[in-house]
Amino acid sequence: MNKFLCCTLVLLDMSVKWTVQAVIVPKYLHYDPVVSRQLLCDQCPPGTYVKQHCTASSKTVCAPCPEQYYADDWNSQDECQYCNAVCHELQYEKVGCSRTRNRVCECTEGRYLELEFCLKHTACPLGFGVVRPGTPESDTVCESCPEGYFSNETSPKAVCQKHTNCSVLGLKMVRKGDARRDNVCQEERSGKLDQRCEIDVTLCEEAFFRFGVPTKLSPNWLETLKDSLPGVKVDMETTESIKRRHSPQEQIFQLLKLWKQQNKDHKMVKNIMQGIEHCENSVLKHVGLLNITFAQLNVLMENLPGKKVGKEEVERILRICKSTEQIFKVLNLWRIKNADQDTIRGLMYGLKHLKTYHFPKMTIQGLRKVVRFLHSLTMQKIYQKLFLEMLGNQIHLVKVRRG
Repeated sequence: MNKFLCCTLVLLDMSVKWTVQAVIVPKYLHYDPVVSRQLLCDQCPPGTYVKQHCTASSKTVCAPCPEQYYADDWNSQDECQYCNAVCHELQYEKVGCSRTRNRVCECTEGRYLELEFCLKHTACPLGFGVVRPGTPESDTVCESCPEGYFSNETSPKAVCQKHTNCSVLGLKMVRKGDARRDNVCQEERSGKLDQRCEIDVTLCEEAFFRFGVPTKLSPNWLETLKDSLPGVKVDMETTESIKRRHSPQEQIFQLLKLWKQQNKDHKMVKNIMQGIEHCENSVLKHVGLLNITFAQLNVLMENLPGKKVGKEEVERILRICKSTEQIFKVLNLWRIKNADQDTIRGLMYGLKHLKTYHFPKMTIQGLRKVVRFLHSLTMQKIYQKLFLEMLGNQIHLVKVRRG
């Protein structure tokens, strides 16, 4: 055994002995009738009680507390205390009864104990933010948002957020925020900027094109669809490139996207776009009017799967896009970075985690309504009427996949 290890063991042994010696057992006085005087007896440790007092010739005898009884400290009692704490409605047993402690009850999540009742934590109203979150023992503490901060939701968790600094983003303020709402920023736009903010495939178009993907694909399904579509055909070289670069389920989506771009003036495309326009009006109704901030767009992006749109890109989108276009452009860039990702399913995945980031409830609800609409029978009816009926019996379609 080397010297270092030997010294270590010796020091460890000394440390253990010192620790044991440092424990001072409390004493109590007990009158012993045999010797007719008081004796200084050892108390019993937590989890036990005095079964037999010490005598002139013997030490105190301790026994373990029985089930449902406890002793939480050194004691000289001849019995343990009963676990008398009872968990009531809206409480749960945080710590069970044991030999060393009583049962501990706590209010369920989102509530606090007031006298004998578990009350809901106060939700701070609009214009107020949480300065001290509620606990199982205390209520939420709210304060009005100071100058330069806002809160646009009623919540027991949301803090006041700083107003967006329009000038830092290279934008002008078109509406000054107050305690209840953020600043609204916008930039003077030109035709060139409009083009830079162009979205190649909208959420509605993506939902529409993905309805065209069957649950099971035959080996030559892509060629069959390509040859059946009217107007300018997607050339063979491009079709082969789509096959090489994308998964079978993604290939149909990519083909329909290219076909639409090549046939913008075709009657069938125009009819399809009219139906999609109805969808986009509904989507804008739910999301377009929400004032989504730079911070919120970044939180949304962090919760989407795959490659992310960077913060610099998000800032650029805020500069060049209208407020009603910003979230759609961010999702569009995210889809481009993740070529085989289904944007709508990715958005559905991301929404599951936003609550933990104190994301505004109204924004989450708006996005959920969009996802539900894009997966609804309404979209399926648009697809069947404007696409399947126009193609007629030229192609054999298996059951349309629904989200």
